[in-house]
Amino acid sequence: MKKESDYQSGLISRLKETIFPGSVVLKNDSEYIQGIPDLTIFYNNKWATLEVKRSGKEHHQPNQDYYVDKMNSMSFSAFIYPENEQQVISRLSKYFCS
Repeated sequence: MKKESDYQSGLISRLKETIFPGSVVLKNDSEYIQGIPDLTIFYNNKWATLEVKRSGKEHHQPNQDYYVDKMNSMSFSAFIYPENEQQVISRLSKYFCS
């Protein structure tokens, strides 16, 4: 199984280069606010956050569910991992194009 950092690095590249070309993808500092999602994506006039996991079975750190739910109520936010990547990207694409 891939390390989370390897999956995240590849995901960032795919998001910026092929899925949402022209987007800005920031890697957030979990040491600043514990539980904040890993990535913030700015695309056109919208933004979203993604919490990256190496699998759907990975443990959620304290506050991660809180921040994903909070940011999803403000914009779009989700947990993403290889097993659900296509579904999350599909939902994110619909959000960005709405």
